[in-house]
Amino acid sequence: MSNLPVTERDLFVVGTGIAGMSAAVYAAKRGLSVSQAGSTGEIVFSSGLFDVMAVHPVAEKKLWENPWEAMAAVSADMPNHPYAHVSREDVEKAYGELFDFLSEFGLEYRMEKDANSKVLTPIGTEKTTWAVPATMWAGVEAFKNNAPALLIDFEGLREFSAKQVATTIGEKWSNLKTMRLEFPDSASMKPILTGIMAQSMELKETREKLYALIKPHLNGVEAVGVPAILGIYTTGEILEEMEKELGVKVFELPTLPASVPGMRLKSLFEGRISTLGVDLKLQHKVFSITPLDDGRYEVTFGVQAPTEKVVAKGVVLATGRFLGGGLYADRHHIVETVMGLPVSQPADREEWHRTDLLDPRGHKVSSAGVEVDSSFRPVDENGKVVHERVYAVGSLLAHQDWMRMKCGTGIAVASSLRAVEAFVAQQ
Repeated sequence: MSNLPVTERDLFVVGTGIAGMSAAVYAAKRGLSVSQAGSTGEIVFSSGLFDVMAVHPVAEKKLWENPWEAMAAVSADMPNHPYAHVSREDVEKAYGELFDFLSEFGLEYRMEKDANSKVLTPIGTEKTTWAVPATMWAGVEAFKNNAPALLIDFEGLREFSAKQVATTIGEKWSNLKTMRLEFPDSASMKPILTGIMAQSMELKETREKLYALIKPHLNGVEAVGVPAILGIYTTGEILEEMEKELGVKVFELPTLPASVPGMRLKSLFEGRISTLGVDLKLQHKVFSITPLDDGRYEVTFGVQAPTEKVVAKGVVLATGRFLGGGLYADRHHIVETVMGLPVSQPADREEWHRTDLLDPRGHKVSSAGVEVDSSFRPVDENGKVVHERVYAVGSLLAHQDWMRMKCGTGIAVASSLRAVEAFVAQQ
């Protein structure tokens, strides 16, 4: 590996999920030279919904209307939770910079400043979240106001049933009616999938045919909902045109992953982050990160074997948990996979899971991860920083059950921004 070509960078980001992409954006916006490596599949499983905090305590399943009050409560009750290291202002700043980047390339988000919103899921249950794609906002408001609305699904589309959504939500949205249409030119789609439909919606011809099918059914309707299919690349323009043509508000509902909102994020990040100067290496695995005597880190990476080497002043680990590959569980322990960092975990494997799979308290293994200081640098069991300029962010962090607490993207963006700002301050 000594003969590998060497590139010098300020920062190396490991991971290409929301945390890794956010860290790369924040760093590049601050004038840092950045290399980034990771797989390309994880972000497509994103729902496109951005949480701050919705559930605490988990055992009580207490839902919070105000995400900032929820964040303050969890910080007070759980002093090791990642949110205990950041403030509301940090989260707002992180989201603000991320939304500016997404908006620059046409992906807009909407939210109430001090309140969580309710979004219907593909099966008609309610999802409490904070920021939602602008294409879903009219549905949030229509549901809240029980507005007369028409929810449409399509022949042959197995992953979304308007009737099921309406049946599940029932009287909470009593003015929601449903219908099924044949998607334009769907005879050539085998199978019919939302991703293919979204690409077809990029065509003016497809949209005009769909408008003609919907228009006869709008009597008394204030909003029309469809599964998330309003394009991949020009979603904002398609939404605007559809509302103008139909004369009513239009909204999308999320679908099961891998979903179109996740595809949009993936396409935007992977296609546009290079405009900031980030050297993105997709489908590349990091094989080693070695501290050097001068305080920098030597990172080797490649597709199947190390083929490139970067010497960086700092490293951000945004590698996720078990699904992302940041953590690995053997028969006895949970280990951090890239640098062998200490992992906070139950002392015995017998404690990883509770007897009841559906135990409302969750499982202790779900809170395993890397423990950090206030700059998100990994620490050992004595609280001592392990590496001066290595930072762990996102779901890799310990003491949080982001799926049950509905706080995943909030932690991802806030920890990434704090890590980048801490690195800048160390220069």
